[in-house]
Amino acid sequence: MAVEWRPVRQSRTHELVLESIEERVLAGELKAGDRLPPERELAPVLGVSRSALREALRVLETIGVLVAQAGRGPDAGARIVRNPDDALGRLLRLHFALGSYCLEDVLEARVTLERSSFHAAAEHAAATDLDEAAELVARMASPEVSVAEFNDLDTRFHVQIARSSGNALTSTLTSAVRESVRPLILRALEAAEDWPAPAAALNAEHAELLRLVRAGDGAGAADLAERHIRGLHGTLVDDGPAD
Repeated sequence: MAVEWRPVRQSRTHELVLESIEERVLAGELKAGDRLPPERELAPVLGVSRSALREALRVLETIGVLVAQAGRGPDAGARIVRNPDDALGRLLRLHFALGSYCLEDVLEARVTLERSSFHAAAEHAAATDLDEAAELVARMASPEVSVAEFNDLDTRFHVQIARSSGNALTSTLTSAVRESVRPLILRALEAAEDWPAPAAALNAEHAELLRLVRAGDGAGAADLAERHIRGLHGTLVDDGPAD
């Protein structure tokens, strides 16, 4: 279906361009995978400058609904995509750093989301998804793993379980909330005395969480997930606010 582009009003031009594109997405005229016309064609059709159009496209890239490829050829230009995880994580991390949310808020959000995701994963997760989670647990157990790598694998484990729950929004929100406190958790892990001991304790809980999910024990997995999160994340809250 051909998309009909119309000129937009001139005040707050780039925001009006955003509104125009959003309207077409909501109407189903634009969907993931569709390409926008080249700037030199789209700007005059909308009745805006190319600089205003570029500003709007940069905003869409930031929020994860568009990717722009420079140059020429079939892959060049702007394309509508679905990439909410990184965008929401970046946005939430910035707002957390600016003090929009306190550590207690983030902790309770994590508990609510991950209780739900672990419970649902016990009912719906495919064996292949859990096999990927098991690989992450095994890598975390390696004696050679660094603190930074452990933190990355830890994040991926929790997000993988959320993805296996069958709820894409829960997965995205879990990823965003976990990413928002990743730097704080990394600093807490780096400050831990006798690093191998807390690493082993954390990974023992990861292994037990995975066992409970495989066994279909959603209630047990949810309860352990809450204790697991409140254990490390809770110490961050006890240490005081980030600011």
